[in-house]
Amino acid sequence: MIATRSLRAQIEHLDTLSTIPSVVRRLLETFENPKTSLSDIASFIAQDPVLAAKVLKVVNSPIYGFPGRISSITQALLLLGLNVVRGLLLGVSVLGMMQKSIVGLWEHSVGTAIVSKVIARRKGLKDPEVVSVAALLHDIGKVFLNLKFPEAYKAILALTDAKAIFIADGETENFGVTHADVAAWVGRKWNFPALLIEQMRYHHKPHLSKNFMLHTSIVHFSDILIRARGFGYGGDGLVPSVDPVAWKILSLSRNEIKETLVEVEDLLEQAEELILAGEIG
Repeated sequence: MIATRSLRAQIEHLDTLSTIPSVVRRLLETFENPKTSLSDIASFIAQDPVLAAKVLKVVNSPIYGFPGRISSITQALLLLGLNVVRGLLLGVSVLGMMQKSIVGLWEHSVGTAIVSKVIARRKGLKDPEVVSVAALLHDIGKVFLNLKFPEAYKAILALTDAKAIFIADGETENFGVTHADVAAWVGRKWNFPALLIEQMRYHHKPHLSKNFMLHTSIVHFSDILIRARGFGYGGDGLVPSVDPVAWKILSLSRNEIKETLVEVEDLLEQAEELILAGEIG
């Protein structure tokens, strides 16, 4: 097993790998500057029309609920904020790597983002888009583990099927950490806000979230709902139990869950059509 410190160092230097697309490499360099501003991000995107188009397609998809309303990156930045757009940029940039890591991972991530947005709105959060983008990125650690250790990760995926175990357990057995830990590492390296990092780090253990337990509980519960729905594939076919602390914090009635599922189903169908058509993936 690789020492955790060594593993983290290797993950944090992934942007030097030749296998990383140039647009992702440039994006990460931009994120690593703590003084990056809205205008910096807008200028970066302006240099890459393809990337801009991808971001706008996601923004105008069922994930964010602004169908046809956002026509420019500047407008997206003003409506969603710097942190959400940064997360979206990362999500669409690593899309190709997601698809190569685990078939169905992008679909699973999109589905989790949609459910998170719906529940965040129901709970009256003022920043549902931040919860949604955290959900979109919650499994990004899987991408980077697979990118750095492809053979080992392939073995982990085979192990989860053979033993019917959760992928996080397979990761712990082989690496001593999980994809959630890796997501938090890269989030810190790229100067993501604590709110995003905490949701990614504790989406399997929301009771450990110290400052944003409601946000993290939403991503946790949404991940489970999407697993149960069978939308996409996160690396194993198992559906975990809901964390008792998260369940208490969410305090969703049976009727609220039913209404959420009805609302989500229509959005998932729309997203699935867009994914199949290549509009958002």
